[in-house]
Amino acid sequence: MSQNVITSTNLTNYTPAHRGKVRDLYDLGDEFLIVSTDRISAFDVVLPNGIPDKGRVLTGLSKFWFNYTKSVVANHIIATEVEEYPDALQTDAELLEGRSMLVRKANRVDVECVVRGYLAGSGWSSYQKTGEICGQKLPAGLRESERLPELLFTPTTKAEQGEHDEPITIDQMRDEVGADLTDQLIDISFALFRAASQHAENSGIILCDTKFEFGLSDGELILIDEVFTPDSSRFWPADLYEPGKPQQSFDKQFVRDYLSEIGWNKNPPAPELPDTVITKTSEKYREAYRLIVGEELP
Repeated sequence: MSQNVITSTNLTNYTPAHRGKVRDLYDLGDEFLIVSTDRISAFDVVLPNGIPDKGRVLTGLSKFWFNYTKSVVANHIIATEVEEYPDALQTDAELLEGRSMLVRKANRVDVECVVRGYLAGSGWSSYQKTGEICGQKLPAGLRESERLPELLFTPTTKAEQGEHDEPITIDQMRDEVGADLTDQLIDISFALFRAASQHAENSGIILCDTKFEFGLSDGELILIDEVFTPDSSRFWPADLYEPGKPQQSFDKQFVRDYLSEIGWNKNPPAPELPDTVITKTSEKYREAYRLIVGEELP
């Protein structure tokens, strides 16, 4: 591939405090710098190839959505323009441009807030077995990818790196973080989903489901991490939507399909991806950005 792909970062004046599956986190004292690389994971394993522009798409979409939803809930963004960053970061301006965010620190709420508008993924698997998702009973006879009668809030544990997030019930979440905070998180999560879903539909995209992370900063509940990206959300092209089967999506579907086709056992090390899969996946990420933001990725 000819594109410049960034799969790891090391800044001139800082070393990463943490490397996630996709993002490198730098501790600047009072703030964090989040840098989105072009790494891609599948089945909880980071793949050897990066996806061109993926980190820039994730950052650009998060920047758009954090601004779009700031009237619903405050968020952790301080700056996304490199010229507004501290002087010690300016030597790495070219690397950081378009793929980084300066954010305020927060004490993370250790539950992922998942909202589902349609029946897909693990929710569909659970419904087929039990007629329920996370202890919530659903009507009989629903089809795969069908719009749910009402939004579902289905929290999961926030697992440490290398472990799987596990679904929990809302009652278990109340035991974990408290009843008042749970109710507040449910209300905010639904309000965020409705706001984004309306914009997505106007852009020709169905927002199937998504996950949020929240934190407490000086006693204020704020939205953190990333928001409404193809890595944290399931987006479907509205013009191809057909309930009763799996849908095409704006994410790493080509990667997962390829790995399933070759029979990879989902254990490290992951196999190399062919150029065709890398190119198609990059195009899907960029298309999601173009439809949602209304312009091409810079």
